[in-house]
Amino acid sequence: MLPTVRISGPVAYILLYSALYAAFGVASPFWPKFFETRDLSSQQIGFILSAAMLVRLGAGPLVGRLADLWRSRRVALAACAVVAGATAATLLLANSFWLLLLVASVQAAALAPTTSIADALSVNAAKPERAGKPFEYGWIRGAGSAAFVLGTLVIGQLISRTYLNPIIWMNVALLLAAAAATALLPHASDQSRPPAGALPAGNRVSWLLGISRFRILLLVSALIYGSHAMHDAFAVIRWSDAGMDASVISILWSEAVAAEVIVFLIIGPALLARIGPRGAAALAASAGAIRWTVAGVTTSVLPLSLVQPLHGLSFALLHLASMRMMGALVPVSLSATAQSIYAFGAGFTTAALTLLSGILYARYGGASFFPMAALCGIALPLAWFGLANDQQQ
Repeated sequence: MLPTVRISGPVAYILLYSALYAAFGVASPFWPKFFETRDLSSQQIGFILSAAMLVRLGAGPLVGRLADLWRSRRVALAACAVVAGATAATLLLANSFWLLLLVASVQAAALAPTTSIADALSVNAAKPERAGKPFEYGWIRGAGSAAFVLGTLVIGQLISRTYLNPIIWMNVALLLAAAAATALLPHASDQSRPPAGALPAGNRVSWLLGISRFRILLLVSALIYGSHAMHDAFAVIRWSDAGMDASVISILWSEAVAAEVIVFLIIGPALLARIGPRGAAALAASAGAIRWTVAGVTTSVLPLSLVQPLHGLSFALLHLASMRMMGALVPVSLSATAQSIYAFGAGFTTAALTLLSGILYARYGGASFFPMAALCGIALPLAWFGLANDQQQ
């Protein structure tokens, strides 16, 4: 058992999320460049990154389910963070393609459950009925997004085109800090009553998937998150080909990240309190449809600058709505499992749509954004009618 140091719930979770997401920020944008310094070809780099994505999709639900079965979410989170940090350190010693592939895959497996288990813990701790001073999940997740940006900015000042070792050391240090922060988290009881009667003694995953609103939530989130695939893969290429300066592209991208942080910390919790998770999910779908339609129509800076902040709604607000709904639908004893399934659905759909995006963009260029808008259009009625029975919590 991990020891627990007495500290207020929000502060403990902010420390955890800040360390965890800063670790992502210092490393994830730069892994391709790091692998390049190991004399790998672009095909080999792509293979490593794809393999890591597949490993994450499989490892996340498996570890999440085990964490629930063993009622050891804090221990599982700490262990995953330590393993991820240790494998990151071994990347300094790996020079061959196959060894780099093995180490990167092990690290991906260890990292996959970390955000899902962290969300399971924080969402349950933020439930209104919990003892102690209540807090908003958005505060915690917003701190994580801000830490990601800060980590990326800091590491950018410490590395050069040929010297990237600080990526490893900062990633290791921050992951170990995240593991240590789990000792500060308050215990969450598994004795909370499920929202829809007693849990069956048999297959609890089947029981979970039998909740209609949970299934609809998985579909809505997969469609809206997946619709970001075209933007993430080809927006910079489209804007660059249109003659946009790198500085302008950086500003447009920063707009989206800033909006994400603002929605998580300030706007999102207030919106969620006013319109509820169902309304928030529908608003996120509408924002995505508008954003991708404009992205497909024009490469002009002004309209793009006006729709980039919609990322705060299509991503951050949707995530807040999803976490609020899962907090209401899912008992604590299945929380890590539910979070892992949620992450798997979004991750698998995004991976598939990223692959499809390459085919669409090669054939249709900017018009490829319109199918992404259509996905959000499909998600809109699903969110509004499929989540209609949601208790506006």
